[in-house]
Amino acid sequence: MRSAAERQLDQAVSEIEGFLLWEAEKDRARTRAEAFCAGLPWLSDTQRREVELRYCQDQRDTSRAYLERIATRSAALRTEYEGVYRALRRRLITAFLAGTVAVAALVAMAAVGISAR
Repeated sequence: MRSAAERQLDQAVSEIEGFLLWEAEKDRARTRAEAFCAGLPWLSDTQRREVELRYCQDQRDTSRAYLERIATRSAALRTEYEGVYRALRRRLITAFLAGTVAVAALVAMAAVGISAR
């Protein structure tokens, strides 16, 4: 079992990783916006900044929606897999106990057979 400190550390690392990934996504959006605007040489500087701003915002909104869908699906899969894992563990324990009882019964029958001679 993991301690509370380990869980807090894992959560902190996850938050830092999420922050860094989001910053990288924002940088990617900025780079794509600049590349998009480079193909529109007739834009004034003001128009270029506005288009870049809107492009970045749209990219971030799209990325956020996508990440939220992934998070929701991940949570659903985790719940599903945990249920499957519990069922498999239950079956394994049941099979182990049944095997143990069968072996104990065979040993008992053998012991009775040996002592009856």
